[in-house]
Amino acid sequence: MTKLSASKLAVCSWSLQPSSPEQLLEQLKTIGISRVQIALDPLREKPEVWGNFPELCRANKIKLVSGMFVTVGEDYSTPETIRRTGGVVPDGTWKENWRNIQANAAIAEELGLQLVTFHAGFLPHEPSDPEFGRLVERIADIADVFAARGMELGFETGQETAETLSVFLEELDWPNVGVNFDPANMILYEKGDPIEALRELAPWIKQCHIKDATRTKVRGAWGEEVPVGTGEVDWKAFFKTLEEVEFHGDLAIEREAGSQRVEDIRSAKQVVEKILKES
Repeated sequence: MTKLSASKLAVCSWSLQPSSPEQLLEQLKTIGISRVQIALDPLREKPEVWGNFPELCRANKIKLVSGMFVTVGEDYSTPETIRRTGGVVPDGTWKENWRNIQANAAIAEELGLQLVTFHAGFLPHEPSDPEFGRLVERIADIADVFAARGMELGFETGQETAETLSVFLEELDWPNVGVNFDPANMILYEKGDPIEALRELAPWIKQCHIKDATRTKVRGAWGEEVPVGTGEVDWKAFFKTLEEVEFHGDLAIEREAGSQRVEDIRSAKQVVEKILKES
């Protein structure tokens, strides 16, 4: 059985909302983690600000464990609005997303990344759905862009059940495509138990996000993202299951709510270290 180590912890750069690479490095120093999942879009959109990022990482011994990109036009106001606007599903934003994705892949290759993750959007539940085949083709095209540059692609979990995602992945059957598993998203989107989902998706998991949440009490509204260790994710069971399924990937701490991101991520690091030390 694989023994997980806190040395696999990383930080999602977008959680810290840095305005420059220098600020990001200072935040990482405060947290005490030198491994990062880097948001690629700022590097693409603001090369004048982020152009020296690779050099700064080398100089400060920062390891880039993976990348992430977002898609245009997403509206996270409610679960229903993101269902309509999320990922690469909508036709209206596909051309712009396709251009951005190709540019992000080139940047990821320059950074030496081996894995890039993203929200694909709400996947059709059944292969018989007319949109199923179109989306398989669209995602296969994206996967090919990254495969040609020697990289893997990871779907973020949460916007569909583990069963729906596994059916889609089996139908897609693309060698470089897998899952970035986020236990909190399963709770926020009300898509099932995170531990059961983890077991279902184990063959495809490339990386995990460390994030916590509580379920909504109002139908059709979001749950709440909360600091790691204060929500409904059973972290002891989570890490025990990762060890049982022989997971070897990185554990990237993500925090997308709250006004004290550095403190919350540092606290998450301590929670994980304590659990792994005691396990």
